[in-house]
Amino acid sequence: MTGDMESPRRHEKSNQEGHIWGSMRRTALILGSGLLLSVAFWNSVTWHLQRFWGASGYFWQTQWEKLLSTFEGNEWILFFIGAALVPALCFWGFNGLLLVVDTTGKPTFISRYRIQLGKNEPWRRDPCCQELPTFHWFLVELAFFTLVEEILFYYSHRLLHHPTLYKKIHKKHHEWTAPIGVISIYAHPIEHVVSNMLPVMVGPLAMGSHLSSITVWLSLALIITTISHCGYHLPFLPSPEFHDYHHLKFNQCYGVLGVLDHLHGTDIIFKQTKAYERHVLLLGFTPLSESIPDPPKKMENLLGPSQLLPHK
Repeated sequence: MTGDMESPRRHEKSNQEGHIWGSMRRTALILGSGLLLSVAFWNSVTWHLQRFWGASGYFWQTQWEKLLSTFEGNEWILFFIGAALVPALCFWGFNGLLLVVDTTGKPTFISRYRIQLGKNEPWRRDPCCQELPTFHWFLVELAFFTLVEEILFYYSHRLLHHPTLYKKIHKKHHEWTAPIGVISIYAHPIEHVVSNMLPVMVGPLAMGSHLSSITVWLSLALIITTISHCGYHLPFLPSPEFHDYHHLKFNQCYGVLGVLDHLHGTDIIFKQTKAYERHVLLLGFTPLSESIPDPPKKMENLLGPSQLLPHK
């Protein structure tokens, strides 16, 4: 009787042991096969990479030697580019894209992968919301817009005066050495986007401004740039002498307010001219060209000596 009871137990135990060993064998087979495949894949990848490097290594070596030759004696510039500039561009390029997603929620193929839903949602306000901004807040916005425009316009404008960019892009705008109002936006399409539109649009976009603020600001910007190019120093309007001088001489007065020109010394020659003396708000009706005339020598160059001689 006891033997009959022990027999099923031994059989059950034997089945369990067989099941365990079978599971272990299957696990070993799977792991072993995976390991072999991983090794084979890795060897294949490294082999292909080695072939690629063998084919292209000489090319990269040649480029490196050209760089060393170009910066010979100034290797610190090469070090700065490699250790600071390129990594910084990678950082700000990637983060610039993420900031666009953070502020606008677009493109959606990136925003849909947000980890903490409901956090850091787009914080740009609806430009057509019901509540108008207060006048005091608009003044804060206006100050910020003006600062941003001064910085972006000055540096983009000065960059466009680089010989390569000037010849291909900015020269179109400088066809007018004596500008008139309508040519204030006469420019190459690239310049119009980078140096005309971008400086005035970044401020409102960054602050998520109301449409009313955007309308007033863009209207002011267009009126002021027209005044700067109009060729008339009219009473009670901002002085156009600063930018008019830029069209006359090309290498002075790059900014809007003149703040960065002062800091960078790109208005030194302008400050030595009669145009600088006339660069004030005209509060009367006598033209400043009459009350502060050009020196006789300049008048002689413009009119010719015979026209300056007294009539007999």
